[in-house]
Amino acid sequence: MPLARSLSVTSLSGMEDWDEEFDLEDAVLFEIAWEVANKVGGIYTVIQTKARLTAEEWGENYFLVGPYVESNVRTQVELIEPTNPVLKRTIDKMNSSGCKIYFGRWLIEGSPYVILIDVAYTAWSLDTWKSELWENCGIGVPWFDREANDSVLFGFLTVWLLGEYIAQSAEPPHIVAHFHEWLAGLGLVLCRQRQLSVATVFTTHATLLGRYLCAGNVDFYNRISEFNLDKEAGDRQIYHRYCIERAAAHCAHVFTTVSQITAIEAEYLLKRKPDFVTPNGLNVKKFSAVHEFQNLHAQSKNRIQEFVRGHFYGHLDFNLDKCLFLFIAGRYEFSNKGADVFLEALARLNYLLRVNHSDVTVIAFFIMPARTNNFNVETLKGQAVRKQLWDTAQTVKERFGKKLYESLLVGQLPDVSKMLDKEDFTIMKRAIFATQRQCQPPICTHNMLEDSSDPILNCVRRIGLFNSSADRVKIIFHPEFLSSTSPLLPMDYEEFVRGCHLGVFPSYYEPWGYTPAECTVMGIPSVSTNLSGFGCFMEEHIADPSAYVLQAESAPADHPEEPY
Repeated sequence: MPLARSLSVTSLSGMEDWDEEFDLEDAVLFEIAWEVANKVGGIYTVIQTKARLTAEEWGENYFLVGPYVESNVRTQVELIEPTNPVLKRTIDKMNSSGCKIYFGRWLIEGSPYVILIDVAYTAWSLDTWKSELWENCGIGVPWFDREANDSVLFGFLTVWLLGEYIAQSAEPPHIVAHFHEWLAGLGLVLCRQRQLSVATVFTTHATLLGRYLCAGNVDFYNRISEFNLDKEAGDRQIYHRYCIERAAAHCAHVFTTVSQITAIEAEYLLKRKPDFVTPNGLNVKKFSAVHEFQNLHAQSKNRIQEFVRGHFYGHLDFNLDKCLFLFIAGRYEFSNKGADVFLEALARLNYLLRVNHSDVTVIAFFIMPARTNNFNVETLKGQAVRKQLWDTAQTVKERFGKKLYESLLVGQLPDVSKMLDKEDFTIMKRAIFATQRQCQPPICTHNMLEDSSDPILNCVRRIGLFNSSADRVKIIFHPEFLSSTSPLLPMDYEEFVRGCHLGVFPSYYEPWGYTPAECTVMGIPSVSTNLSGFGCFMEEHIADPSAYVLQAESAPADHPEEPY
């Protein structure tokens, strides 16, 4: 989706024109992002879903570059020796110079090569590199911003990697470096500052200032042309991050973003119009029949029901067959992601269900990672009690079945009154007593580090949804990404989505929005808004009465002040 080309940066030399024709096999693509093999937000999904096609097109000359996170590498990456001799010499040279660089295959579809940089190993260079950044680029990074410090280390190590690769090549290589977001953007700025012969692409998936302004309850879209950008960034103590992001956008040979609404935002906040809008995509699995969606939904729903049985033990006074599972998921940004709107809607829904004496129960899941120190003891106990009840039922069933079998063997109908003896009743009574509970089922599945100031928990306290027996709407806050290895809810995110009935994403700030897109391809209904990139895309391209996009009150005009 090309836009009118904006002026490229011409004041920085170093990129020779590629006028001569060359074989694509001679070109090398480095894709650089903080979320390579490191799930933080949506960029992880962006890279993961396009890795197979990119690897097929570029073959052995496609390398993803990201940070080394040991816990992720143990489960996601197969470490191997580099097959590219130039890259092997590059990594060996850097490792002998005080760096720690790892090479391997990311165990996702397509198995792309990954170069993982241990930024902590070179933390001793941080002060030197920050001084160099200030002297050469005029960007100062405060000591207390750990994320920005990581971006400095990652940026300098990335440009070191690219520069060393050029130095180790017998002939000048044709290198394309694609940088995602501000965390990787400093590497792009340094490529231009050091005049490396590298073609650079910068993709912003959201703007820093836009995210912060929307979270601050300002009328963002109607005032987008009026903000004093330097002052707003300074007031929020992100001026240094904003400088890195804006410098990357202006230094890139090609600047792209993921949706039309973010393109407008980038033009006003970063002062450069994107050259292209590249909407995010998903690998859609083709099903041979509709009933496959139904079968997968039924299987996943049963697993969620098992979790609910344990979570609400002692208060399971509702019919699970008349229970609807709703969810919201994503980065924990309370108002940006629409969690405030969702909670308010749940409070009103609870009132309507109660006054109409409905027998339907709604369970709303909030899957948003936050700071915790462990699982909630009461939540773990619930799953243990559920398992104990299941084991008890299996034991009694086996004893019952054995007596039934022996009775039928001798040709007699069983005496039902003798099929269960006193020991069986004792076992069952003990199991029932174990389900007694003196407190309400917990709202949160984990122990929150900042419980008193947590926005979701504070809103729940305000609206009074405490999972009581009288409430027809129940809330479960799971402040951690879902995983099939979790002892609490052992499901991958995809399985969980398939088991739900509705995804609710009333976002105020959502540059794209993978969550409703994932629901769509999995056959699960979802609610989106016209302030999300995906919502705008659906509104523009899908002429289907079954597709409804929630209209936000402060939707931006197509041209906030001046036309493109």
